[in-house]
Amino acid sequence: MAFTAKDVQALRAATNCGMMDCKKALTEADGNMEKAIELLREKGLAAVAKKAGRVAAEGVVLAKYDEAKKVAAIIEVNSETDFVAKNESFLKFVEDCADVIIEQNPADLDALMACKSGEFTVEEMLREKVLVIGENLKIRRFVREEGDIATYIHAGGKIGVMVKFETNAGGKPEFVELGKDIAMQIAAINPAYLCKEEVPAEVIANEKEILMAQIQNDEKLKNKPAQVMEKMVEGKVGKYYKENCLIEQAFVKDDKVSVGEYVQSVAKNLGCNIKILSYVRFEKGEGIEKKEDNFADEVASMIK
Repeated sequence: MAFTAKDVQALRAATNCGMMDCKKALTEADGNMEKAIELLREKGLAAVAKKAGRVAAEGVVLAKYDEAKKVAAIIEVNSETDFVAKNESFLKFVEDCADVIIEQNPADLDALMACKSGEFTVEEMLREKVLVIGENLKIRRFVREEGDIATYIHAGGKIGVMVKFETNAGGKPEFVELGKDIAMQIAAINPAYLCKEEVPAEVIANEKEILMAQIQNDEKLKNKPAQVMEKMVEGKVGKYYKENCLIEQAFVKDDKVSVGEYVQSVAKNLGCNIKILSYVRFEKGEGIEKKEDNFADEVASMIK
């Protein structure tokens, strides 16, 4: 029995399976819709459900900027193995998702899943990739920004950075270079905050307590006057800012100046205003608890 494109669409609607899997099922079922649904339940949907429980902590981070639209997106999509992260079909899917984010501005992950890229929704595309690739795949997170933005991808998608600026130097080669420098600094050093003002008061209070305890436990320092101890703590807090705040950090290309001073010098040379407003740094798999496989236990369980 022959089948048409409408039959494929109807089967997709009934099963939420990928287009290619629907075509294969209808071919195998000789065009019989009910039999095709049974086949997909046995093969496709069961396979997807099984994979959904597996840990996906590999994958890629992609940061992309559309200069014409002045819109950027950064996205992390996870896979189970690093091997899949090099798959051209998988990478194309990640790029398509970034384009959807840039063009359609979804509010959250659920909204992104419902967005269409061509004929299919992102959710349908993802489901099809799971079936074709044979691994659990997850769109984990994304951020979209508008304005003058620099993006950087490190180590083939291990780390992605997106930096937003306030400037009237947009498009100038010197500003483009500065943007890349700042993004690379964030990728390499991973600052916790943009500037001093962003550090929560409770973080500094806790840091001061730790520093004071260190001084009081130091045989050479514990008998110093309280005022001297306070000054020492303040000095060490200054060091905390230099280590944890992007603007205060030593610039990796020239550690004689801070990142803030580097930005100011480029702005002065251009006769323009340049200010770092915010940044996003995604590192592939950060915070995901990976399953530790015990080979001996695995073999023992197989023997049992």
